[in-house]
Amino acid sequence: MEWKKEFLKRLLNFSVTIVLLANKLPKTPAGFAIASQTVRSGTAVGANVEEAQDASSTKDFIQKLSISLREAKETLYWLEVIKLSALLPAKLVEKEYCECQEIIAILVSSIKKSRLKL
Repeated sequence: MEWKKEFLKRLLNFSVTIVLLANKLPKTPAGFAIASQTVRSGTAVGANVEEAQDASSTKDFIQKLSISLREAKETLYWLEVIKLSALLPAKLVEKEYCECQEIIAILVSSIKKSRLKL
């Protein structure tokens, strides 16, 4: 149970960090568009895991975690775009990029373990 609380807290911190990172993007058409996409997907990761906590079944739980996984992978994509396009220095994005990769790994593992219960 403690692990679950820690993971939910970690996801909340990730969402906040993504919002703060997006605020650092340049105020250009590209910056606004990428900020919007990054915030949308980056905050959806934790929101969907929170929603999964009240799933009505294991199948429902897996579905909600799968949505969260897709959002995490999309966030990773946008972080890569930010790095490669030099909208922000790669050094500013690296911590969030690594955190996103770790979140993806945890979600994949959780989904696999949950599927064994079906």
